[in-house]
Amino acid sequence: FQFWSLCGNALTPKRGVFGKTGDLQTILCLACARDEVTYSGALNGDIYVWKGVNLVRTVQGAHASGIFSMNACEEGFATGGRDGCVRLWDLNFKPITVIDLRETDQGYKGLSVRSVCWRGDHILVGTQDSEIFEIVVHERKKPFLIMQGHCEGELWALAVHPTKPLAMTGSDDRSVRIWSLIDHALIARCNMDEPIRCAAVSTDGIHLALGMKDGSFTVLRVRDMTEVVHIKDRKEAIHELKYSSDGAYLAVGSNDNSVDIYGVVQRYKKVGECLGSMSFITHIDWSADNKYLQTNDGAGKRFFYKMPNGKEVTNKEDVKGIQWVSWTCVLGPEVNGIWPKYSEVNDVNSVDANFSSHVLVTADDYGLVKLVRFPCIKKGAKFKKYLGHSAHVTNVRWSHDHQWVISIGGADHSVFQWKLIPERKLKDALHIAPQEKLADSNSEESDSDQSDVPELDSEIEQETQITYRRQVYKEDLPQLKEQCKEKRKVASTKKRERPPSSSVRLHFIHGYYRGYDCRSNLFYTQTGEIVYHVAAVGVVYNRQQNTQRFYLGHDDDILCLAIHPLKDYVATGQVGRDASIHIWDTETLKPLSVLKGCHQFGVCALDFSADGKRLASVGLDDSHTIILWDWKKGEKLSASRGSKEKIFVVKINPFMHESIVTAGIKHMKFWHRAGGGMIGRKGCVGPGAKMETMMCAVYGWAEEMVFSGTSTGDICIWRGMFLVKTIKAHDGPVFSMHALEKGFVTGGKDGVVALWDDSFERCLKTYAIKRAALAPGSKGLLLEDNPSIRAISLGHGHILVGTKNGEILEVDKSGPVTLLVQGHMEGEVWGLATHPHLPICATVSDDKTLRIWDLSPSHCMLAVRKLKKALPGGRCCCFSPDGKGLAVGLNDGSFLIVNADTLEDLVSFHHRKDVISDIRFSPGSGKYLAVASYDSFLDIYNVMSSKRVGICKGASSYVTHMDWDKRGKLLQVNTGAKEQLFFEAPRGKRQNIPSTEVEKIDWTTWTCVLGTSCEGIWPIVGEVTDVTASCLTSDRKILATGDDFGFVKLFRFPVKGKFGKFKKYVAHSTHVTNVRWTHDDCMLVTVGGADTSLMVWNHETEGHRESRQCDSEESDLESEDDGVNNKVITGEDHLATVSRVVASNLKFVYRVTDFLPSLIPSIDRTPPVSRALPQPEKLQTNNIGKKKRPIEDLVLELVFGYRGNDCRNNVHYLNDGADIIYHTAAVAIVFNIASGSQSFYQEHTDDILCLTINQHPKFPNLVATGQVGDSADMSATSPCIHIWDAMNKQTLSILRCYHSKGVCSVSFSATGKLLASAGLDPEHTISVWKWQEDPGAKIASRAAHSQRIFVVEFRPDSDTQFVTVGVKHVRFWTLAGRALLSKKGILSSIEDARMQTMLSVAFGANSLTFTGTISGDVCVWKEHFLVRIVAKAHNGPVFTMYTTLRDGLIVTGGKERPSKEGGAVKLWDQELKRCRAFKLETGQVTDCVRTVCRGKGKILVGTRNAEIIEVGEKNAACNVLVNGHMDGPIWGLATHPSRDVFLSAAEDGTVRLWDIAEKKMLNKVNLGHAARGVCYSPEGDMVAIGMKNGEFIILLVSSLKIWGKKRDRRSAIQDIRFSPDSRYLAVGSSENSVDFYDLTLGPSLNRVSYCKDIPSFVLQMDFSADSSYLQVSTCSYKRLVYEVPLGKQVTDQAVIDRITWATWTSVLGDEVVGIWSRHTEKADVNCACVSHSGINIVTGDDFGMVKLFDFPCPEKFAKHKRFLGHSAHVTNTRFTSGDRYVVSAGGDDCSLFVWKCVHMPH
Repeated sequence: FQFWSLCGNALTPKRGVFGKTGDLQTILCLACARDEVTYSGALNGDIYVWKGVNLVRTVQGAHASGIFSMNACEEGFATGGRDGCVRLWDLNFKPITVIDLRETDQGYKGLSVRSVCWRGDHILVGTQDSEIFEIVVHERKKPFLIMQGHCEGELWALAVHPTKPLAMTGSDDRSVRIWSLIDHALIARCNMDEPIRCAAVSTDGIHLALGMKDGSFTVLRVRDMTEVVHIKDRKEAIHELKYSSDGAYLAVGSNDNSVDIYGVVQRYKKVGECLGSMSFITHIDWSADNKYLQTNDGAGKRFFYKMPNGKEVTNKEDVKGIQWVSWTCVLGPEVNGIWPKYSEVNDVNSVDANFSSHVLVTADDYGLVKLVRFPCIKKGAKFKKYLGHSAHVTNVRWSHDHQWVISIGGADHSVFQWKLIPERKLKDALHIAPQEKLADSNSEESDSDQSDVPELDSEIEQETQITYRRQVYKEDLPQLKEQCKEKRKVASTKKRERPPSSSVRLHFIHGYYRGYDCRSNLFYTQTGEIVYHVAAVGVVYNRQQNTQRFYLGHDDDILCLAIHPLKDYVATGQVGRDASIHIWDTETLKPLSVLKGCHQFGVCALDFSADGKRLASVGLDDSHTIILWDWKKGEKLSASRGSKEKIFVVKINPFMHESIVTAGIKHMKFWHRAGGGMIGRKGCVGPGAKMETMMCAVYGWAEEMVFSGTSTGDICIWRGMFLVKTIKAHDGPVFSMHALEKGFVTGGKDGVVALWDDSFERCLKTYAIKRAALAPGSKGLLLEDNPSIRAISLGHGHILVGTKNGEILEVDKSGPVTLLVQGHMEGEVWGLATHPHLPICATVSDDKTLRIWDLSPSHCMLAVRKLKKALPGGRCCCFSPDGKGLAVGLNDGSFLIVNADTLEDLVSFHHRKDVISDIRFSPGSGKYLAVASYDSFLDIYNVMSSKRVGICKGASSYVTHMDWDKRGKLLQVNTGAKEQLFFEAPRGKRQNIPSTEVEKIDWTTWTCVLGTSCEGIWPIVGEVTDVTASCLTSDRKILATGDDFGFVKLFRFPVKGKFGKFKKYVAHSTHVTNVRWTHDDCMLVTVGGADTSLMVWNHETEGHRESRQCDSEESDLESEDDGVNNKVITGEDHLATVSRVVASNLKFVYRVTDFLPSLIPSIDRTPPVSRALPQPEKLQTNNIGKKKRPIEDLVLELVFGYRGNDCRNNVHYLNDGADIIYHTAAVAIVFNIASGSQSFYQEHTDDILCLTINQHPKFPNLVATGQVGDSADMSATSPCIHIWDAMNKQTLSILRCYHSKGVCSVSFSATGKLLASAGLDPEHTISVWKWQEDPGAKIASRAAHSQRIFVVEFRPDSDTQFVTVGVKHVRFWTLAGRALLSKKGILSSIEDARMQTMLSVAFGANSLTFTGTISGDVCVWKEHFLVRIVAKAHNGPVFTMYTTLRDGLIVTGGKERPSKEGGAVKLWDQELKRCRAFKLETGQVTDCVRTVCRGKGKILVGTRNAEIIEVGEKNAACNVLVNGHMDGPIWGLATHPSRDVFLSAAEDGTVRLWDIAEKKMLNKVNLGHAARGVCYSPEGDMVAIGMKNGEFIILLVSSLKIWGKKRDRRSAIQDIRFSPDSRYLAVGSSENSVDFYDLTLGPSLNRVSYCKDIPSFVLQMDFSADSSYLQVSTCSYKRLVYEVPLGKQVTDQAVIDRITWATWTSVLGDEVVGIWSRHTEKADVNCACVSHSGINIVTGDDFGMVKLFDFPCPEKFAKHKRFLGHSAHVTNTRFTSGDRYVVSAGGDDCSLFVWKCVHMPH
């Protein structure tokens, strides 16, 4: 029984405590009452009453057996049970009355109640036998039967009466029932002896035959259900039986593979049998003349038999003309259509034909009832499907008058009755049968009668064949790089060139792309600019200035664009494995929201709602998913599968935002949002009409009016979902339409723009897009008249038109047309050449055009030539050196030289068959022309004489690139086989040139991609991507490249060594096919293959770089050569790997369990209980005479410790500096500075790793803490973040997260409503949460970096911007909706800046960010650019920085040696220009500050040495608030014999004295070596300390002087003890020995004896009260007793049993068997201590639990209380004197917990 609470997004269960009140048992039902009271019904008939989580009482025997149902209402509770009773109880659960249903007139033996509901004086009861009764309280003996049905097993038998509206069913529940189809009621019921599997009614309606599961069949009279005969001729079940139409015979088919024929008149004598089948019989039908029988069997075979003798008919001719009286068989030509086309499945269980209406109804295994035409000859017929049954529909039949269909469900035991609506009535019936429309079948799936659909338009045809799937998506790059890690490692050992200092910025794009498969993607913005998209860029074009601005957030093809109703925001959707939608501002070009995670492959349509709050999108996955978003929040509101075929448009109804329409190929659907889904209804086109392909759709002037344009040129007008009329509008498809306030504008393939009135009655005006209409201001030339129009929109007095030919035109209302932007059309663009001395370039494309572009500010196309129809497109071009000629290589192997101004032919050649891939004039006079082809030859022509003068042979693959040298004598050639070849011109002789020489040759151009001088341009993922093009600037400094991923990159030339560093730019979508610098290197021109765009980039060299930085610069590889590494970081990195949960499985090193499993015989654990005399006191107790009071609870009082060694930024002020908060182990501590008192937050289940406070005044004293965890499966062990109130310790929210291993940093946003977290998982995820929501909502999450992230921190003034820093990492993040966008910090603006490991972050005004590095510098960033470095802000790493919100001052803390001017803490001004250092007076050689925080005039500092110090800003005075051991584990622990002080000794080489009353550390001694054990002498005047190196020391407490020391052993001293008479000192070591020293002999400490034969190392030792015995517990799980001081082992059990011990710290022995838990093999009990009273024992174990038991506890797995707080290991526990406190010491957490003992009252 568990009680769950939802806090944040974590469900936390509390187990119900049965206690002694009731037995643990199965609980079947429950009801909740007020005041945390819960009532529950148990399996034994008792009712258990819970208050909170505790069982407080039981109502015994409320029912005789299990209580199945309990229902609460205003008057009280009703319960129902297996005993057939319903009981009513009042609100306090006192009985009111009982109703025994078995005793009522409807009752029967075995009635069992499964469900009750009580309202007023009516009670509803549901029984196990599928009945529903209603009981009225005052007539409780007469329950009214509302519903009944079959109950157990499966329901298979169904028969209909031949003349009356009756149906008979029989089931495995052995009942046969007769139902009236008119009254919908059960008329008769009869119980049989066997489960029934089939039924049939004779033709006269008198007999009912039932086939049984045991192979028998029974015939009953329908009138009174009396038996006529019972015959058993078969052993296997009878699955089908049927009477012949004349009623003379009964055919019975069984699972014995046979059909038996019985004569009805001869009292069912067997007259024949049919034995052809090899499998069980499934279906039987008689012929109309009763002479034949057809059967189907389980093997899918169909047989015919002659009647009545049963002879098989094998001749097919005999059966051809047979008329069948019924058709229930699933095989045969008439029912081929019920089977899917390509499958051989046997999943149709039953069919029945309605001959009169020509329909067939089928029942299948998927719960579907389907209607198909009869006969249906072709496989895969169209059908209508009806849902309702759950799994198998076992049988289906028409009623006798064919008005109804009866279907029965196997496992759901239900009988469904359906009404047939004949076709003629369908139209009138639409309003009565929404189910009919709703589930209107999958008829799309069949295309049996699609052949008569008109041909698709060629453009649409083409479009449906475009695939948007890519082999590799940009999203795959990180993984691909990860896979190439080895290559990286090798490469990163070599020093690589820096990326180039200059950069490029996108300046202009020629192209309005995707004219061929996108529509309605062109709009005016608010300010009158024009927004559209090309490649992966959103373009905002200013037509007055002819300039463009770009949104570069996408990284692959944008496929659709929608504009917000206010025309200021735009949504764009792209191609991608996880395709994203960006909503961005057209003014600032910043993303407002990014929607991801829902669409696969791409987004093809978008639409904003009229209020602008919602966005609908359609994906390119196979089912074209439709999603409705709340885009600002980034939330998906609803989703639904759209259609199998492509959807072109989605529109949200402007009047009702819940309604949507989608249009596409043979698809028009009207959707309505329903919760998280959408319900879609197909447009109703009317009988006999086919659904056309819809290309566009808009909503009209009323909420139910929709207008759509079809692929045949019609406009369809829809009202609701019905087609009202169609109007012919265009010749060819209507691609685009736009609704105006009064009317519409449409555009089609015919190149006409038409204006219409508001009902499409009249066409008001048409505009033809013709060259003649072009206005003088046009930026180019129309390619042809009447281009196909793909996008239309209106605004600012103009009509904006986008054409398939890639042109954007503005049509004035009066007629003139202005061309604004244009580009190539469909087909890849490869050819690109820049003019030798003018700012123009030429391109040639597969769209069969050659174009000349102006690159100067006029940005227009100067000339175009359509290459003749006969000529295919081209792949390369080149200007002659004087710029007058232009050579063009074509795809058929020919090439032309044309006049560069007029583009008229000068000369043409055709020598090759395959594509001409590159063409080049020789330098100088351009005498020679080199022409390379895919035939793998290179021809050299003399241009003057127009003759071919040389052929270069020797390439083993097609030629891809070539370059001339300056003398025009040598050609460098690259081939597809990655060869680099050299040929001499003009003859073409091949030369071999060593690579060292190649570099010395002076090349005119460099466009090659192979060779040592450009080795570094090939990316790490070179296998999946090609570098397609390169081009070198004329000063030979910068090489630009283009590759298959769509990246344009700049390298410093020469690029030697692998994987050079670069700057990369994303704008093209897939392949960048060519790149060229202009003649003066001030522009770079690039062309995209599939995106057909020509992009012009400005080259910005270092000198005149604008203050705006270029947008995308980052290299593939981080530099690995920082050279700075720091121990502290490695330690902190290690934190990532050893989560404490995991650590609990790592035993301490000196645990022998690991290597001694075989030596531990299990008997040792529980030695036999001795039968000796009554035992003496086990333990000497010090309060004899008083009444002993057992301890019942421990309450945490104090914690000494602070986690500073591997956590940071984890100390904060609260309450205006009155309190501080910090954490250690699994507790967070609120410490009051004035009183020193502590309070604790103890809800964490494992180590806390990070802590932050909410600084917003609305959330005072609100803390977030993140903890360690192991899995990332969101279970109880996964890491979580707790948000809680520091004052009352109430948890406000728990956020379970996927950061496997742990949460290492948390940060609240400026408003305090959001929380960012960073994880230790391998991907180093960061998440952003709305922590207040119920459940705590994760808004966004993303993998951030391949290496450790240390800090995530929100900008103090923002809810959307934050920064992460980590190993070689600083990233600037923006939260856009639910997406996280990030930018890497860019260093290039500062010469020689290196990406270092960043440890801390702080913020300044005007988007300044400061990050502290591992080398001691602080980097200053403006946005994401490095602008300044504060060198050596500290000498060592800058571990922590703190931004003071009230005055902007910044505190930094680092690792530093204290000196005159320097200190480990510094206070800086807001710009980090001036500072003041503070010294921490800790006495350490170097101070290492891990956290700083600034209050009013005070700075709070946390150090690596586990100290928290408050420093005054004025006087620099230091006040140590908190002390702790700095390294663990703490092994030694000793409490003073009479005072409340105790000692601890730890691995950090210190012994510390703590005072519980004063709540502080009194003293500490540095020993110089790790300490292991510590002990007070009985008087408390001496202290013995055992060391890890085998030495031990005795100090005098008064002076802390050494009284004596000795080292007789080489290995660690595990325990050290004074004897109770102060005479002896026992020293136990891990050398398996205990040494005795006689203290009376003085400080020389000579060993007097030692114990022999200890099997393993010593864990604990205890003296007996008389000092004459010592018990030793060892690591081999043995407890031994020795005499003191002889060291002789005592083996006599009787003697041992009589010893009284002075102390008991052993974890072994009969008396403490119960302290070992069931999980012993996983975790050891490390320590134990029995209280001074001798009646309690407290233990510590590897799970970090402190447990309290009664002592002795000889029973296994004794009852105990457990106390959490420590991390993995608890190493020691001790009681203080008088049992006032328990002190426990932690291993890894270096913390000491002091628990107050709560004693039971007398």
